[in-house]
Amino acid sequence: MHSYLQKLAQRRVGFQAGLVVILLLVAQAATAMDIQVRMLARGSALLEIDGKQRMLRDGNKSPEGVLLVSSDGKKAVIEVDGKRQALTLTKRIATNFTKAQKSAVRIASTHGGHYVTPGRINGMPVEFMVDTGATMIAMNYVVAERLGIDYRAGRPIKVNTANGVAQAYEVILSSVSIGDLEVQQIRAAVSSTEFPQVILLGNSYLGKVDMQVDNGVLLLQSRH
Repeated sequence: MHSYLQKLAQRRVGFQAGLVVILLLVAQAATAMDIQVRMLARGSALLEIDGKQRMLRDGNKSPEGVLLVSSDGKKAVIEVDGKRQALTLTKRIATNFTKAQKSAVRIASTHGGHYVTPGRINGMPVEFMVDTGATMIAMNYVVAERLGIDYRAGRPIKVNTANGVAQAYEVILSSVSIGDLEVQQIRAAVSSTEFPQVILLGNSYLGKVDMQVDNGVLLLQSRH
């Protein structure tokens, strides 16, 4: 009888141990996430977590539980389930640009080869697509109205769109910022049509910062 009880106890212990292992594996699977860095700036980073983009500032946590511990514009230190890891846009980028006194933003290209990044116009959050072929920042009238821009008070101009020449207005934006790269008094064109469908970050802004592409990553850097 004693031998039978001993075997029964051993089986119970083995079952409990197996159950603990299964629960641990389930917990690990539940917390496994695909995390990529899409943009880096000092004090903030754009993370792509399981396909969803999250703009975080130092000390903020995403709905998925990813904490941005710090970002210095070259790497982002994140914490998930108490474990910390340093992430960069590419393995090479952290060793190339060492002048920390200049503000810098790094933007990874999308699957289509475009550079898309969050930013601000007159302090309001927007999303830009970098367009080196655009003379100035360009947006449609719907976006301008949402941002409170009195575009009809601007200088009437003509712009080329996919549907031909359209009426537009040249305005002056008080400030445009990508990360902590802020430029003031920037020319922009507001189309009277619904094109462009995204805000184009043109040369009226790009011409005031240093720009370089390294291994598929766009580096924007202040000149001072």
